[in-house]
Amino acid sequence: MTTTPTPTQSHATGDRERVADRIRAIETEARRVIVGQDAMLRGLLIGLLTGGHVLLEGLPGLAKTLTVNALARAVDAKFSRIQFTPDLLPADLIGTLIYSPKDGAFTPRLGPIFANVVLADEINRAPAKVQSALLEAMQERRATVGETTHDLPAPFLVLATQNPIEQEGTYPLPEAQVDRFLLKLVVGYPTREDERLIVDRSVDPHAMPERVEPVATPADILRAQELTRGIMLPDAVRDYIVDLVFTTREPGRHADALGGLIEVGASPRASIALALASRAQALLEGRGTVTPSDVKAVALEVLRHRVVLSFEGEAEGLTPDDVVRRVLDLVPVPT
Repeated sequence: MTTTPTPTQSHATGDRERVADRIRAIETEARRVIVGQDAMLRGLLIGLLTGGHVLLEGLPGLAKTLTVNALARAVDAKFSRIQFTPDLLPADLIGTLIYSPKDGAFTPRLGPIFANVVLADEINRAPAKVQSALLEAMQERRATVGETTHDLPAPFLVLATQNPIEQEGTYPLPEAQVDRFLLKLVVGYPTREDERLIVDRSVDPHAMPERVEPVATPADILRAQELTRGIMLPDAVRDYIVDLVFTTREPGRHADALGGLIEVGASPRASIALALASRAQALLEGRGTVTPSDVKAVALEVLRHRVVLSFEGEAEGLTPDDVVRRVLDLVPVPT
């Protein structure tokens, strides 16, 4: 027996297809200047669809800043880049009050945080006071200048880059701040083929486009975020998400694979992030319902910065990625 879609279902499917087309147009436009880095670009698109902040970790020169800039231009969003340095002050980020001698009044001058897409470059070089100011903006989506609190523009997305902490002059971010990033993307070197293409483009002045053209608007992104929140999340998939997170908190239940390796498991914010990111993953695949494969596709990026290894785990030379992969192997996948 063939089931005829209802008008509501057909309308929802049409909306999803239009949003998927718009997101593909954004990706295509960004790829005019970006070579390779598929995982990074996919993670940034998930950040756009969920309104979740994204942390990118990688060595200098891997096109992190270029990718964020291209994405912002493709969306025609207000873009702001903040270079984090040890002498940065909260006022440099949030803004300050300016005194006017003419009328004897103070007027607010809003800082670069008041943008749709904020690139926090080398975030792990910033002092603690700046980290706290950024934390308020990321969590509350508002910032206080003087005695007045201002709402940040919508959509609002912080895309932060950091060098590995082994690099000189870098410091680990506070755990409370790291947990507020929806995803942590680890950016690696390009393949040999991609790097050859990068070299070809760099030596040929006609190979690179002059600029990325806007193919979407902030209003399109807000509509896409609304549709993402409407993607169906079946009960079995919700249970699977919770089981994954709880396994990181109860490693003793799997002593052979995880015993003694995890010092701190993922917080409830991890469960929320998995639900959000898996919905965006489903939308990018053109589906209206989340499947376990969507959860597995985003689990590493969602959990790697929320799992703290024990001394024993580090002594064995393991990374959070290794442990998260073990968790994914241990937890039964719903059918």
